[in-house]
Amino acid sequence: MGLRRSKGNMYPWVTHMHAALGGECSHKCSYCYVDHPTKGRDSRFTGKIRLLEGEMDTDFGTGRTIFIEHLNDLFSYGVPDHIIERVLEHCKKYPDNTYIFQTKNPVRYLKTPSYLYPPRYILGATIETNRSIPGIGFAPDPSLRFAAMAAISKQIQRFITIEPIIDFDFDLFTEQLQIIKPDFVNIGADSKGHYLPEPSPEKVKMLIVELERSKIEIREKHNLERILKS
Repeated sequence: MGLRRSKGNMYPWVTHMHAALGGECSHKCSYCYVDHPTKGRDSRFTGKIRLLEGEMDTDFGTGRTIFIEHLNDLFSYGVPDHIIERVLEHCKKYPDNTYIFQTKNPVRYLKTPSYLYPPRYILGATIETNRSIPGIGFAPDPSLRFAAMAAISKQIQRFITIEPIIDFDFDLFTEQLQIIKPDFVNIGADSKGHYLPEPSPEKVKMLIVELERSKIEIREKHNLERILKS
């Protein structure tokens, strides 16, 4: 697999992606994009969590913005500490890049010593809604994700990804995001037809307006247009 150029529905501000973590993510989200609608799941991302050792020789080069583990969750509760440390150590070998980390278990950011991270990095969390939605997986409750991201030092660049956006309670959701005050918020919709409970176009537009009023940058993903134009 190696280092891949960012394409498709990945963030346009990311230049490259890399996946060294094999096995099945413990969150088991029902809408996980690793599950291909016709081909199923690649065998590399089934079974026990493990490192794909061949990926640990990848040259990350310089001057890149690299999304680390775009096909898994490096900080999920099922990943042993020593695997996180090895992945971070490899990033540190190439200090002239910016590394993007994203998780649904951000409390683990707080438990990972700062000296383990590479010099340039951005910490993100996926928070699709403020509501507890049964039947969509085993990730930590959104309230726990909000609390962890709010506890991260404001000196560290942080972002929230609301994708796939799920219907939310407007006042509470916006308040929680304003408390975190991330550097930016990505907003995207379900791209694979999982029939999730989605907010109305009006509610999404209100959310964008309110966050921009709070001086939080919004980065809309192109798949959000499906909701906004419905």
